[in-house]
Amino acid sequence: MIGKLLACTALFGVVATGAAFAQHAPGYSSPKTTWGAPDLQGFWNSTSITSLQRPAGVDKLVVSEQEGRAIVNDNPLIIITQMEADAQGSNPDDTSILEDGNADRGYNAFWIDPGVKLGEVKGELRTSWIVEPANGRVPFQPGARRAGGGDFAAANFDGPETRPLFERCLMTETTAGPVMQNAMYNSTVQIVQSPDAVVIVVEMVHHARIVPIVANAAAAKHGPNEIPKWAGDSVGWYEGDTLVVQTRNVHPLQPSLISKAGTVTERFSRWADGQILYAFTVEDSTLYTQPWRGEMALNASQPMYEFACHEGNHAMGGILGGARQLESEGRTPAMGPGIAAGIVPPSQRAKAN
Repeated sequence: MIGKLLACTALFGVVATGAAFAQHAPGYSSPKTTWGAPDLQGFWNSTSITSLQRPAGVDKLVVSEQEGRAIVNDNPLIIITQMEADAQGSNPDDTSILEDGNADRGYNAFWIDPGVKLGEVKGELRTSWIVEPANGRVPFQPGARRAGGGDFAAANFDGPETRPLFERCLMTETTAGPVMQNAMYNSTVQIVQSPDAVVIVVEMVHHARIVPIVANAAAAKHGPNEIPKWAGDSVGWYEGDTLVVQTRNVHPLQPSLISKAGTVTERFSRWADGQILYAFTVEDSTLYTQPWRGEMALNASQPMYEFACHEGNHAMGGILGGARQLESEGRTPAMGPGIAAGIVPPSQRAKAN
């Protein structure tokens, strides 16, 4: 269900100026660690209505406050939250909000944290993290799809190994990357640095991504291809005030934005005291018609919560037991439609009328 929702929210022109490619705000100087590297340490959060790809019908990367509010109001998670807020307290015995034929709606707004506005990157309200291509969409080759397995599209109920990775409490590709993205909740990361390594800990499923640091790009060496890694095989180095991370060889069970032939290059820079600019470039000719790139803001945050994954730790028996019960009744177990199924955004309602 979570996987379907993330896909749903993700489906919902580059500014060619010098500022568009700047790594920090004008006049800002990045703090340094005691060993002289740019200091990126702390807790950072990417909670936002903006997602990787631009919403359908939106043709601009940067929008005004008024345009941004219209996009936010069209977001299924915002609509669900408003529906529940309107229903609360009116009649505690009225359960009609949960009786719309979508059992997944029980995953209600109390449990989600999608944010309330578009992401602000370099002082601009952005409609997608992707800045190139100019349409804000992933430039898939015809017939291509995301690399790797383990997602809901390929999942079945034969056993725990055939369920998605985050349902098994192993990891989530969305916040861990590559590419790192925001989710419908738990979009906080912690960055810890030493002279020899950088560790990026994501709140969602609490995955720790360890990036060894080398002198420069020429010294970057990856492990053997026969040993893929969750979130990929990453190597990092510093270029001035920027941490550059090159990632390849993502574990084949992880739904990923690169195949075994692909590379993601990420750049972390302090844009200001309260914000890291996270920029990425994806190169994989087996999946895409061109290299593509994007920018996301990581904003200073409170420490993350301990992540408690109930599905894989406690509920897997119920998930599989329910499937066996359905099969005994001659029915085929299947995923629900997702909590956003049946939600009609205001802009679509206006067109219908």
